[in-house]
Amino acid sequence: MSLATVDIMVVLPEIVISVMACLVLVLDLYLPARFRMQTGFVLTLAILLAATLIILFSSVSDSVVGLNGMVVKDRISDLLKCGICLISAGVFLYSRRYAIERGFWRGEYLVLGLFGVVGMMIMTSANHLLTVYVGVELLALCLYAMVGMQRDSVSASEAAMKLFVLGALASGVLLYGMSLLYGLTGTLMISDISVAVTRFGPPDLPLLLALILVVVGLLFKIGAVPFHMWVPDVYDGAPTSTTLFIAAAPKLAACGMILRLLAEGLEGLFQTWQEMLIAASLFSIVLGNVVAIAQKNIKRMLAYSAISHMGFFLLGILSGTALGYSAALVYILIYGVITLGVFGVILGLSRKGAEANQIEDYKGLNHTHPWLAFLMLLLMFSLAGVPPTIGFYAKLSVLQSVIKADLAWVAVVAVIFAVIGAFYYLRVVKIMYFESPADSGEIQLNCGNSQRLVLSLNALAVVVAMPWIGILVDICNQAVASL
Repeated sequence: MSLATVDIMVVLPEIVISVMACLVLVLDLYLPARFRMQTGFVLTLAILLAATLIILFSSVSDSVVGLNGMVVKDRISDLLKCGICLISAGVFLYSRRYAIERGFWRGEYLVLGLFGVVGMMIMTSANHLLTVYVGVELLALCLYAMVGMQRDSVSASEAAMKLFVLGALASGVLLYGMSLLYGLTGTLMISDISVAVTRFGPPDLPLLLALILVVVGLLFKIGAVPFHMWVPDVYDGAPTSTTLFIAAAPKLAACGMILRLLAEGLEGLFQTWQEMLIAASLFSIVLGNVVAIAQKNIKRMLAYSAISHMGFFLLGILSGTALGYSAALVYILIYGVITLGVFGVILGLSRKGAEANQIEDYKGLNHTHPWLAFLMLLLMFSLAGVPPTIGFYAKLSVLQSVIKADLAWVAVVAVIFAVIGAFYYLRVVKIMYFESPADSGEIQLNCGNSQRLVLSLNALAVVVAMPWIGILVDICNQAVASL
């Protein structure tokens, strides 16, 4: 690892997005009303794509530490940052018409989203506990405001309040765990913590308490059981455009943060945190898949689905091997792409005064819009892990890593409940293809040509990309090797 004392080039993408986000806000004040929405939208997409190009062209094979060791630039941070920027660009593209109709597509909304992206990027490249916390809080504050942006919606205000209260509690727990780590190890550098914890003999009660608090904070951020209580309410109450933002990109940032803190910083306590993650992952898979069956609201169904998918993601982490970490990385990237497509369909069917939030709203979609129904079918199959979609490979890879870690019984339980969970995905397909449209009339589309094109590419990728999945696996293997 090459050490640079102060190298701001390590955080150049974050600087570019932050400066341009301020420009978006200023332009929103001075541009005529008829230009504001389009200009801000185009500039936001351009910023995210430019940041992606900067990351790609500045990518290095070796790890580079900058800002006096506060941040690190390596392959895993570059990969996750590219994923965050591209998925966030898709979020804004899918959300534009939805947010305009509901009156909250303003400069503030775009700026909050961009600063949320900066927070996520900081989380993925943090090499210092304070940097981790800055990234977490920057993202959290942006999400609180984005959830409550639709001020005339009671459910959105309620969701924002729940997320704020529980998020503040979880952040406090995570910060307390970090403070204990600092008190015990005498350092805030993640790389130094990994060396310091090896000096403690098991079981060391204060260190165990610090580990528990850190793991609790991490599990809350990804919505894993038993710290999942905020997920269904926020998914359901928030505007669907914001729900998409919460459901997709932050999962990638959380993956980076977990790899930094557990796989790198607290690797010496692997046996302890592995037991915690086994319980959290299995309970997430069981509860998520079982409770999702009873849901009639598709956003709540996807919320419990997200809980179960975070359980599968944790299967790769708890294996404690490079193969498992790579599988978890592949899983979270694939999950982000699929989630983007699913909510893209929901947004495309939602129009002012008619939210497509109920599963019954998709009755007979194949009769009225067969292409959109086909895209939704592919996405549902991929979430369920049905071959030949990339969702199948994602589940297979994490299960293989668990089996190779001599935890075959964990894989068996996960497979059983994954099969049970396939029911609620197939129910959506059954309603679209085998039931007649509702009496209220034809389902209306509410998306532009650019959104339809990107949505088609997004959904078809879950099948078309399968022959090239090995390229993604190789990239993730190289990224994990840089830890």
